[in-house]
Amino acid sequence: MNTLNSRSARAALVALAAGSLVLTGCSENKGGDSGKDSKEDQKEAAVQSKPVTYGDAAASTGPAEEVTGAKSGGTIQVYQEQGLTHLDPGQIYVSDAGQVANLLFRGLTNFEEDGKGNVSVVGDLATDSGKSSDGGKTWTFTLKDGVKDQNGNPITSADIRHTVERQYAKFIFDGPTYLQTWLSGADYRKALPDGGYGSKHLPASVLDTPDDKTIVFHFDTARPDLPQTLAMPGYTVVPEETDTKEKYDKAPVSTGPYKIAEYKVGKSLKLVKNENWDPKTDSVRHQYVDGYGFDFGVTESTQTKRLIADQGDSKNAIQLTGAVESTQVQDVVGDPAVNKRTIKGYQPYVMVLSFNLDRIKNKKVRDAITYAVNSKSLIAGEGGAYGGDVAPNLFAPTLPGYEADYDPYGRLKMPSGNIEKAKELLKDVPAAEKKIVHAYRNSEAGQKHKVAIEDALSKIGIEVVSKEVDAASFYEQVGKLDNPYDVYITGWGQDWPSPGTVVTPIYDGDQVADGAPNYSHVDDPKVQELINKALTQEPTEAAATWKEAHHYILEKINPSAPLWYTKQFQLYGSNIGGARYSTESSYIDVNRLFLKS
Repeated sequence: MNTLNSRSARAALVALAAGSLVLTGCSENKGGDSGKDSKEDQKEAAVQSKPVTYGDAAASTGPAEEVTGAKSGGTIQVYQEQGLTHLDPGQIYVSDAGQVANLLFRGLTNFEEDGKGNVSVVGDLATDSGKSSDGGKTWTFTLKDGVKDQNGNPITSADIRHTVERQYAKFIFDGPTYLQTWLSGADYRKALPDGGYGSKHLPASVLDTPDDKTIVFHFDTARPDLPQTLAMPGYTVVPEETDTKEKYDKAPVSTGPYKIAEYKVGKSLKLVKNENWDPKTDSVRHQYVDGYGFDFGVTESTQTKRLIADQGDSKNAIQLTGAVESTQVQDVVGDPAVNKRTIKGYQPYVMVLSFNLDRIKNKKVRDAITYAVNSKSLIAGEGGAYGGDVAPNLFAPTLPGYEADYDPYGRLKMPSGNIEKAKELLKDVPAAEKKIVHAYRNSEAGQKHKVAIEDALSKIGIEVVSKEVDAASFYEQVGKLDNPYDVYITGWGQDWPSPGTVVTPIYDGDQVADGAPNYSHVDDPKVQELINKALTQEPTEAAATWKEAHHYILEKINPSAPLWYTKQFQLYGSNIGGARYSTESSYIDVNRLFLKS
């Protein structure tokens, strides 16, 4: 999933603290809330850990099933606090851009869901979810007839090849790396230094395109998760003819139901219908509305006020990855007419205080901070029970292998922090090591985090120097290896229901690089050994290995203090139809929306 940008899980979809993709690892980019008791919520979250099924050609044939009561026409307004870090598909690994990608871009596969927690992978540009052979080492995809980009150019196997190979280019640094590393190893960029923009291409023994319609991936080991990997926004197609390299981020070419009419970075984005999108080729998306108008810079408190009031354009508005602002939760749940315009659900993100291991080398300091942090205070800023639950460990309730009672730092017993234990650990630590630099987002949520972190750590004698970072580029800034920060709150969500999509991206030593989600710079031989072992095992056998890796990472290394599990609680206008919670994205499902009148 990806990163949350406050969720952006990077949001793996990488994770920040506000938004990312559930089944697409990511960082979070600021999320939301649910509102029932945590044990009940966690039972419901287990639904999201159900294995994803792979759809055949029939399931992959469009058009998508009609949404009950759907009408055509009108423009949906979208409120969002921070701007988008990227719109180049190869750079998308954060939840907010992942939401937008569903409207703009198509890949070989995509996720489809039934609204009951069941998620499948279907062919998107491909005729099905892929055919494997050679024990799962070889995967073959065939392109559908009639798939075109916004300029009317047919999508061919050459475009798929180009999409894969451009991921090797140096300017692509913020997106997922599963496919590249599976094809060419950890040092994949060396296999194609010019990123496919020169005369050299990946050999046919790795990536073969025998004709215009066929794409064949060859791996050195079985890759049963490939259909899910290719469904990530980061692997959606970039047509070769119109690729402008670095400039593509500002004006990408659409293959989905909508295209960009106007983009003012950080301010606004206007989408209109893509006339060259053919619904007969798409089993997931719709094109009910004429377009979308995105307003960036609208704080969550303003979003919430507008949507509660439900006047004018706000009747036609949604929150993208934002959530009901914490101080207004009761105004929403206390009014039945407003409360019925909400979507709720557990997200896949675990919000943590990441330690930069290159700067905080003393584990006693990391342990002391882990004991001291106040999850209760942080969750209050997210909306209390509607915003999240205390996280005792690094695995979310949506993840297979989640252990509700695994709590090595006593977070469940003392969610407000164990100050005495923390002080004891710091007793003999030199004063120079008791000063830390904390990076926080310049957003409403980031301000609340800053106060909570400073308050908790000052109680144990740690001096905190807080540095404000632009929310839209937060993950990019803390993702730099030589960043000048000691600690920063990040979030990560599974890319699909497997611990491998959490442990590998965040704690794999091969992922210590600029732009990679290993935000703590963990590079440990034991972790590497366990990751490599688990990746060669079947899921049931691998479960024990992932568990061992999780315990070792949290207890023996402690690269990040678990803070809270995020919940989603979003509000939408009264004229919005088709709204539901998306298990896959953990936000409002943008594939079904229409205006009632």
